[in-house]
Amino acid sequence: MPFTTQRKVRFQHCDPAGIVFYPRYFEMINSVVEDWFEEVLHHDFNHLHVETGQGVPTVSIETQFHAPSRLGERLRFELAVEAIGRSSLTLQISAYCGEQKRLTSRSTLVFMDLDSGQSMPWVEGIRQHITVDN
Repeated sequence: MPFTTQRKVRFQHCDPAGIVFYPRYFEMINSVVEDWFEEVLHHDFNHLHVETGQGVPTVSIETQFHAPSRLGERLRFELAVEAIGRSSLTLQISAYCGEQKRLTSRSTLVFMDLDSGQSMPWVEGIRQHITVDN
């Protein structure tokens, strides 16, 4: 079952034509991942990055934009886990307005020690909450 959350398209997300400027989608995607970490994995980014010195940078992202999104619309984002490795995590994130798909993104995150910059195995407190959606 995918993690689902909503985002309202705000003025800050749009270009002069009133449609989402594509880099803003990446900010929305990151906020969805951040919410998922807090609500599902029980590790908010402050605890993860500041308190433990660990992070999950995106090392790969591929995105298809299916239709424009406009100022004032509400987008439903769905996040599903495709795969988990020793230190990596592949996520599929889709955005919809109603039933119309607006974007599909596949990203890979790597769990790492922020001081050394080296990948590390997922800590059990996080790994135990990650469920691969098939």
